[in-house]
Amino acid sequence: MAVVEDVLPLGETLERSYVVQVAGRLKFRVGSIVFVAFSRDETVMGFAFPKDERLALVESDPRFHLPQASDLRFNWVHATLAELDADEARELVVDAWRMVVPQKLARKYDFSHPEGPGGPG
Repeated sequence: MAVVEDVLPLGETLERSYVVQVAGRLKFRVGSIVFVAFSRDETVMGFAFPKDERLALVESDPRFHLPQASDLRFNWVHATLAELDADEARELVVDAWRMVVPQKLARKYDFSHPEGPGGPG
């Protein structure tokens, strides 16, 4: 069962990333782009995800669901945080971060973290 504290260090340490509170909600940003956001009660994690792949994800796994209709224009998916394990949640955060940073930063991360977001490195 994942909780916000499992992924908070990533929001604070991924290159160019920082953590903000907006209207009582914790969000991870790169510049002005939000790539992860939590519901006020921290039970749902919204994250950047390719639009062309999200319907397949949502239909194949009940832990994931689409955002509200007004947010469908964004590259975004929601997950019930408690239904993910900590490593899965960290992987989703890193993948969302990859969508908003230059590829050279993503490659640099891969080089310095060969075990992935949950492993040593």
